[in-house]
Parts: sequence; C-alpha cells; structure tokens
Amino acid sequence: MRNGNETHTSVVELSEVNKHFDEFVAVKDLSFNVKQGSIFGLLGPNGAGKTTTIRMIVDIFAPDSGQIRVLGKHVSPETQARIGYLPEERGLYKKMKVGDQLLFFARIRGVDSAEAIKRIDYWLEKLELSEWKDKKCSELSKGMQQKVQFIGAVLHDPDLMILDEPFSGLDPVSTGTLKKVILDMKQQGKTVIFSTHQMEQVEQMCDDICLINHSMKVLGGNLREIKRGFGRNTVLLDYDGDDSFLNTDLVKRINRFPNYVEILLAEGSDGQELLKKAVAAGGRVSRFEFVEPSLNEIFIESVTKKHE
Repeated sequence: MRNGNETHTSVVELSEVNKHFDEFVAVKDLSFNVKQGSIFGLLGPNGAGKTTTIRMIVDIFAPDSGQIRVLGKHVSPETQARIGYLPEERGLYKKMKVGDQLLFFARIRGVDSAEAIKRIDYWLEKLELSEWKDKKCSELSKGMQQKVQFIGAVLHDPDLMILDEPFSGLDPVSTGTLKKVILDMKQQGKTVIFSTHQMEQVEQMCDDICLINHSMKVLGGNLREIKRGFGRNTVLLDYDGDDSFLNTDLVKRINRFPNYVEILLAEGSDGQELLKKAVAAGGRVSRFEFVEPSLNEIFIESVTKKHE
C-alpha cells in the first residue's frame, strides 16, 4: 500500500554503476539522479547503453558494481510495482483483442476487473483508440500498437514511468498527443524517464538530462543550465542563394535542416562578421539569430571534447 505522505527528493539514484556482457562494456561508472515530479532525458545514440541502464533500473539486469535506488529503496519487487515500463521491444499478443489484452495487463498489476475496465475505457478514449477495443492487435498499425502498449504501462497508476523510445512508429499527430499525455502526468506529480536517440523530440519537455556515449556519461544536469553554460555561440541562418561564404574560419560546424542551417561559431569569432559575409554574398537573409545551441549540437560538442 502506498503512503500518501511519502516523498523522495530523488526517485531514481544511480551511483557508479557498471555493467559488462563478457568483454563488452555496456555501462561504465554511470551516476545520475532523477528528481520527483520531473521529466528526465536519458539520451544518446543507438548502442550507447541507455536500454541496458533502464533494464537495470527495472531489475531485468543486475549491475556488476555500483548502486541503484528507486523510490528511496534498493531495487525490489516492491519498487517494480510502482513503475510503468514501456520497453523498446514491443510485446503484444497479436491474436488477443485490444480490450482483453489491456485487462490482462491491468490484472497482473493487481488492478481489480471493474476498476481496470474503467481505466481502459478512459485511456482508449484519451489516445483515440476506443473504436479498436474489440479488434485484434494484429489489425492495428505499428503506431496504434505502440499506444496500446503505453496504455498497458500506465493502467496500474505508477509513480514512475520509464519510456524507452516512446515515439518510435508514431505519426506527428500521435506524437503530439503522447507528448501532451506525458506532460499532464508530470503535472499530476508523476516522474518520467525518457530514453531516446532523437534528442529534438524531448528537448522542450525535459527538466534534466544525462547524455551517454559509448557506455559513459558525457554530460548531465539541468537542461536550462547546461544550455546557458554553452553560451550563445550558435546562429540560426535562413538564407537563399549560394552559401559558400560559410566556408570560413569563422565557422566551426554547420548542421543543415530543411529550412535553415544551425551554425556553431569558432571560438573567438564575431557573428557580425559572418552576417557581413552573408550580405556581401548577394543572397537573401531571412533570418540571422543568435540562439542557445540545440541539444543535438551540445551532444556533438561534448562528445568531440571528450575524445580530443
């Protein structure tokens, strides 16, 4: 039974955690804290160690060394009962009807049938799946199956949600719907951990982050403070015309997007000099704005420094 007066400054705490598979180092000396009522981004490229870390938090794997605490306690069946886990690998029974499958998920989590049916109907309506309740899971698209599995992870009203690549397979509308649901959960005091390699998907949602690369923590902390720490040495440029003027010592790196380029200025460079070059090149400058670097740019910069 939950104690309504119980509070934890840190819902998840990892301290110098290591995990090996034979000679392969999956996680090395990893430490971070996840605050209660926050959205925490566990970020990095595929193969960085994110999923292994999550599997240790949910007690699928045991760490080789280090300590993991969840909800103020060592990992145990009791702590797992208060976690909602959406794994990267989806696991639905294809021949079962959606409603029956969700009822099964709720019952094994200890929710009685009458309450489970109410919650199932609520979540199916919220995620626009009500008309699919009596359909077999094999009849659903990949994105719909993803939403069904998300519902299965929240039916027991967990305190902590752990979502491994939650937006995989979702169209933009469904992605927006799920983001709103997650933000609503935060407003209710729930704690959410995201694992993703698509940093732009969660940049606007996360309070704190941990960037992992090659099994090791590269950067971590409050996202706003991290961005401020990197300064405004990034320029967003929307430019029509020949952009060969960007081949200059003023520019350290360029990230190209469909409608603009993100430019990381070289150390000590004056962005106004770059603007002068753009104007002199004769094209049309629609936007030239100094901004905080994107999370993706911060990750690239941090990984580069780590290996210099």
